[in-house]
Amino acid sequence: MKPFLLLATRAEDVAADGEYAAFRRFGGLEEHQLHRVRMEQGPMPAVDLDDYSGVVLGGGPFNSSDDAATKSPTQRRVEAELTPLLDEILDRRFPFLGACYGVGTLGLHGGGVVDTTYGEEVGPVTVQLTPEGRADPLCADLPDEFAAYVGHKEACRVLPRGAVLLARSANCPVQMFRVGPNAYATQFHPELDVDGIVERIGVYREYGYFPADEAQAVADRARSRDVRAPGRIMRAFVERYARD
Repeated sequence: MKPFLLLATRAEDVAADGEYAAFRRFGGLEEHQLHRVRMEQGPMPAVDLDDYSGVVLGGGPFNSSDDAATKSPTQRRVEAELTPLLDEILDRRFPFLGACYGVGTLGLHGGGVVDTTYGEEVGPVTVQLTPEGRADPLCADLPDEFAAYVGHKEACRVLPRGAVLLARSANCPVQMFRVGPNAYATQFHPELDVDGIVERIGVYREYGYFPADEAQAVADRARSRDVRAPGRIMRAFVERYARD
């Protein structure tokens, strides 16, 4: 099997390594089957899509909708490197799965509107599949409603051109969408279980997602729901697109 490629942007080693391990675990992938590029560490090396089965874009503290003048040089470089790669991915209908940050990246790339209207607090929410979501192969093993972990300051308010809405939640109308046949983005985190989100709460307690002195209460709220279903999306992505 050709490996999958994880494009990561988390600068904190604990969070970056935890994300990599989570995508491997839920995807059923060995280390040699999921290559990782930490884009925040330096320029992205040349990527030949023919070497991979699919591309996964992880989450992180970047906000795609921030004013360009306020973005760090690292974020501006990462975005500039992702744009031509997304052009090729969409042109070739190459398998792509973007988690959280992927909504902003894929959404803006296709002309959607991403802003702070529908940000959500860190914790579990109930996600509902749309009729199109229930018919989508990546969601085939999911119940119509399921718990998932979120935590984001921005969200997609208007879908990109040609996108198909696959899932929503009460306070965020775009939780998952597809562009073309093979490019997906989720606002919730398909790679997070309770241990994973509690770890991230500790890492990102000073990043403005919640008051730092409320980290324990946020972690307790995360533990209040049984979050298992979202991981099936990563497994379905791998099973659908793995190729020799």
